[in-house]
Amino acid sequence: MKVRRTRRLWSIVGLLSVAALTVSCSSAGEDAAGSGTGEAGSDSTYQVGMIGTDSGGNPVRGGTFTMAGFSEPRLLDPAETIVAGSTGGVEMAAVYDVLLRWDSEANKVVPRLAESISANDDFTTWTLTLRDGVKFSDGSPLNAAAVKWSIERYVEKGATEAKLWQASVTKIGTPDERTVVFELADKWPTFDHMLTSGPGMIVAKSADAGGKFKPVGAGPFTFERHAPQEELVLKANDGYWDGRPNLDRIRVVYLNDPHASMESFGSGGVNSVFLRDPDLVDKALADKLPGFLNMVSLGNVAMINAAEGRPGADPRVRQAMHHAINPELIRQRAFQGAGVASNAIFPEFSQWHTDTEPLPYDPEQAKRLLSEAKADGFDGKVSYTDAQDPASRATALAFKSSLEAVGFEVELDLTRTVADQISKVAVKQDYDVAGWGISWREAGPYGRMFATLHSKGNLSAGMPTGKEMDALLDEFRGAETLEQQRAVMAKIQQQWNEDVPALVYGPTPEFLVWAENIHGVVDTTNSMVLLDKAWIEGGGS
Repeated sequence: MKVRRTRRLWSIVGLLSVAALTVSCSSAGEDAAGSGTGEAGSDSTYQVGMIGTDSGGNPVRGGTFTMAGFSEPRLLDPAETIVAGSTGGVEMAAVYDVLLRWDSEANKVVPRLAESISANDDFTTWTLTLRDGVKFSDGSPLNAAAVKWSIERYVEKGATEAKLWQASVTKIGTPDERTVVFELADKWPTFDHMLTSGPGMIVAKSADAGGKFKPVGAGPFTFERHAPQEELVLKANDGYWDGRPNLDRIRVVYLNDPHASMESFGSGGVNSVFLRDPDLVDKALADKLPGFLNMVSLGNVAMINAAEGRPGADPRVRQAMHHAINPELIRQRAFQGAGVASNAIFPEFSQWHTDTEPLPYDPEQAKRLLSEAKADGFDGKVSYTDAQDPASRATALAFKSSLEAVGFEVELDLTRTVADQISKVAVKQDYDVAGWGISWREAGPYGRMFATLHSKGNLSAGMPTGKEMDALLDEFRGAETLEQQRAVMAKIQQQWNEDVPALVYGPTPEFLVWAENIHGVVDTTNSMVLLDKAWIEGGGS
């Protein structure tokens, strides 16, 4: 953070902004049913993957895919913007494509812009083979040198997974025009997941020409125009390597209200909408709308600042707060019973769920731990920071009533704007406890786990880190099979119970829905979709 502080600071603000935008949203007051040790809600309906889709027959050309986006990206730059469906990832995938794609049905990484990828026997060297003849939209070749330059740019700008890349990749070799060799510091059997997201979105050199960034990639669409706070428009790339896309354009509008977005969807104003509010997701699922559903574990949490002098510096205080809060109360008050309440890092619907239980909702244990901390000088005072939207305010009130019921004294700090919240929490780290989103997704979670919980990560924002968790994250990285990874994840849950870096209210559903006359959409990682083969039945918009 010392080098190029201004640019890096802005980058961190941008990378963390989505967490504040999608922060915990909850409620207050009396007890709700349930122990808070597991899950409550309609989690049986939450199956990650494509929902209600069909081939639709023979594709036709023409029309505009109009999506109501969840939040507006400042730049379509994977080095400056979190690469996820909620933050401009669909738009960036359309412009840049991805080297590799995560296939949710097969649950594996498959080739995309790249022709293939393979590893040596100990998973310390990975060889990427590029397709022949692929060009950026400016006419320059997407070759090994271009891939190397783009990834080094991504790392130098301090992007989401830059710290992980710096800690893991010792060399990028380019023995010929179509071959890129990644030399790793340690064994990493799931390294290929890295090339499905930000590092795998290859930016052309011309994007930085002239001192002002412009989106130039090798994807199926090219940048046409952007009217901030209104719309972003991409047009079909006639020179796309896999043939011109069926759609003429992608148009993303920013309505800034998910309910308004669904109203526009219902009236035909848009033919797709990105949803994150549990009540809207539950209704869309009940209405059997087609789309791509992803679940974000640790999507609704309250981070704890463990810096010296903060209440959270004492692990007993962190554990006491955890024992004091029932996630089901949060679900009822903030979302009127929609979604899933769980304080597990990965709830039961997840492939990463284990038999290791999270700390239970236990007010009596909370009182005992708080009493011990007070006996050693803690005054019992805690400040809670969150936004002022109704759900966040409800969460804050639930936090206050729950903690005061066991003996804490809570002051609420509800920021006027999301920008204020980001500055206070992510930049200045001037908070005790703050509503946020850590966001570990199902596909290849290690990158985000490293960024948020490893001592070398760049998104911990004051949460406690340590050598024990570092060692477990490193062990998870080196595990070869799902069974081995789950075994390590059980130990990570146990270490989380000891460290309590955040208070967990539940996962967040992400559902990109589209009209029934849209076909050919392909899913990938981080709640993103690829639209090069998408088409509209009957044509038109």
